[in-house]
Amino acid sequence: MAQQYPEWIWQNGSIKPWAEATTHVMSHALHYGSSVFEGIRSYATPDGAAIFRLTDHLNRLYQSAKIYDMVLPHSADELAAACRAVIKKNELGAAYLRPVAYRGLGGFGLSAETPIDVAVAAWPMGPYLGPEALKNGIDACVSSWQRFAPNTIPAGAKAGGNYLSGQLIAREARRLGFGEGIALASSGLLSEGAGENLFLVFDGVLHTTPASASILAGITRDTLKTLAREDGIEVVERDIPREYLYLADELLMCGTAAEITPIRSVDGKQVGTGKAGRVTLRLQELFFGLFDGRTHDKWGWLEQV
Repeated sequence: MAQQYPEWIWQNGSIKPWAEATTHVMSHALHYGSSVFEGIRSYATPDGAAIFRLTDHLNRLYQSAKIYDMVLPHSADELAAACRAVIKKNELGAAYLRPVAYRGLGGFGLSAETPIDVAVAAWPMGPYLGPEALKNGIDACVSSWQRFAPNTIPAGAKAGGNYLSGQLIAREARRLGFGEGIALASSGLLSEGAGENLFLVFDGVLHTTPASASILAGITRDTLKTLAREDGIEVVERDIPREYLYLADELLMCGTAAEITPIRSVDGKQVGTGKAGRVTLRLQELFFGLFDGRTHDKWGWLEQV
């Protein structure tokens, strides 16, 4: 089925028809990957459409831009308003939002000074890894591609060029018949998924890889750590060897797009019982409960449209 695009998009300060949001083929970002972006979801809640952790996502956008010496020409308040505007203009409730800032047309060298263009799009999106993934889980594999080493490319920035790594990992997994790929760090220790963070469960304790494992320390990852600790589930951040993927009682991926997706096998080896376990189900309950009122949003994460 062909992709159905929304009617409206925000670009460089105004709402315009989707087809008119263009950029030149010689833009710096197209050639060098010089963009930073965010993936954000809005949810339909009892109080209307709400954007999940909008402020935190936009803060990270500006942090990523700072790492790459990109001065955004719009304030965070302006971009927050743009996010709300595209949801309203496209008459969306549950939606995926994509703010992106990139080096536009200017000089042609790596260090060239160029304008910084900014856009915000929104469109409907269901479960990222497939309609049954949240319930039944996915089969994953350890990729032959490793994450970049420290002090090469900053993994802590959500930059467009970083996702060349994720593309290799994800496309290899699909080619081999798996739902998603898992990457190791340059150390040979566990890193993260193609575009998701990882959690392993051992004896009811939630384990996840640290920021030093070349991961993007995700906002959904932080959400799950907070919800778990609030619920009395112990959370440990530590280096994790590859083989622990095969030994975990439960294994899950998380991210804005993937939300909370159980992993039922890795490299053909069944994880636990081969389905979502007790801790995974509880985290799903707590997370999705934020959007239907079962989980009290004491942190102010839901920002109304």
